[in-house]
Amino acid sequence: MLGTLARRLRLLGYDTAYARDVEDHSLLVRARAEGRRLLTRDRALAARAGPAATLVVATDLDRQVDDLVRALGLAPDPARFLSRCAACNAPVRPAPREEAAGRVPPAVLARHDAFWACDACGRLYWRGTHVERLEAWARRVLGA
Repeated sequence: MLGTLARRLRLLGYDTAYARDVEDHSLLVRARAEGRRLLTRDRALAARAGPAATLVVATDLDRQVDDLVRALGLAPDPARFLSRCAACNAPVRPAPREEAAGRVPPAVLARHDAFWACDACGRLYWRGTHVERLEAWARRVLGA
């Protein structure tokens, strides 16, 4: 229900677990066990979770992020931007160009020298044009 929001929070550098098709009880147990705040659009689930939950009311992604930054007191930190894997949430690490060879298209390897790898799921990242759009989005949404 909030998969896009979870990916964007990860891109902003926030540790954001996300589970699809999981029963409410399991979500509550996991959130409590991991010391996480439960974000949900489900009013009944938010009520059951009590103060450990934040009800996400907005349907627009930008508004969702803005609401969460305000409600949770999240301090935007540009140094954390793109520090987590958008797919699995693990931290990414700088990867040498040699590691990218054979894993990215030749044109990407020819244009880029900096790469980041996720050791948990194997994804590889680089600063393509999509990163400029994400940076512009982050500045607009976070006002930074």
